[in-house]
Amino acid sequence: MKVLLTGADGLLGSNITRELLRQGYEVRVFLLPETTSPTLHELAVEKYMGNLLDAQAVSKAMQGCDAVIHAAAHTGVWPTRSEIIRRVNVDGARHVLEAAHAQGVQRVVHISSASSFGFGTREQPGDESQPFRGDRYKLDYIDSKQRAQELVLSYVQQKGLPALIINPTFMFGPYDAKPSAGRMILSVYQGKVPGYTQGGRNFAHVGDVATATVNALRMGRVGECYIAGHENLSYKEIFGKMSAVLDVKAPRVAMPSWGIKMLGLLGEVGGHLSGQEPVLSRATARVAVDGQYYSSAKAQRELAMPQTPIETAIEASFAWHKANGYV
Repeated sequence: MKVLLTGADGLLGSNITRELLRQGYEVRVFLLPETTSPTLHELAVEKYMGNLLDAQAVSKAMQGCDAVIHAAAHTGVWPTRSEIIRRVNVDGARHVLEAAHAQGVQRVVHISSASSFGFGTREQPGDESQPFRGDRYKLDYIDSKQRAQELVLSYVQQKGLPALIINPTFMFGPYDAKPSAGRMILSVYQGKVPGYTQGGRNFAHVGDVATATVNALRMGRVGECYIAGHENLSYKEIFGKMSAVLDVKAPRVAMPSWGIKMLGLLGEVGGHLSGQEPVLSRATARVAVDGQYYSSAKAQRELAMPQTPIETAIEASFAWHKANGYV
């Protein structure tokens, strides 16, 4: 089976590429023309250069493929409202869906986000039955991912497209060239994190999410969503795990929610004045103080998603960054 993978050079995409090859699939990757794809060097993949906003390029890339995994997305959170983020994440997804439907592919696996569902508490974590609550943050990244997910489900219901959705939580692991999530680990290692908020997240090893994604080519149910995560941890707890793995001091100052929100307001004002992305905006400050906890029981049950210890994910991420000159 030949699989088209968009977003193959991102953190998740780089791991999906390797899992596809490990499971014996033939892989074609769809990349932006200007990308250098440093995480894909020496891999036995066919490269097709194009832009998600070019429907014709997407259609040409999909020709001859049996399935598609759509992992590409614009993950920016500044500015909080952005037309390009909406276009890439919604219109780009539409182009993938249109091409898949027209060409009759056997399976579409769309990568969404756990934030497309309402989160819960540690005692009652959110699951796939919870309605979307992310619009409270007023972030086009979160809103656009949820809109793209609804678009996928509409293609399933109205056109019979054989698609399902993977909803990752916050991932750590190797091949994070940007870096994205790895910046948190590097900041703790470098002593740049002064404290922690009262919030938290669900964390997962990116390799586990990649495994669930590739398994979804032959497992899972069409029209279903699968939250792909592992462990619910407060920021104090995840920083403690990082400090133990990296053998550095953990951030010790508990920062009040009102203080984080004030820093977000000041950061946003400064960002608009300077034209530079702030460390915190009002939107990301709101995210940071919430406990965004989820259950991945459905993905474990139906997609055989592994549950690798978060310490292993932290260690793998740091080792990759160190070996590639980030430290």
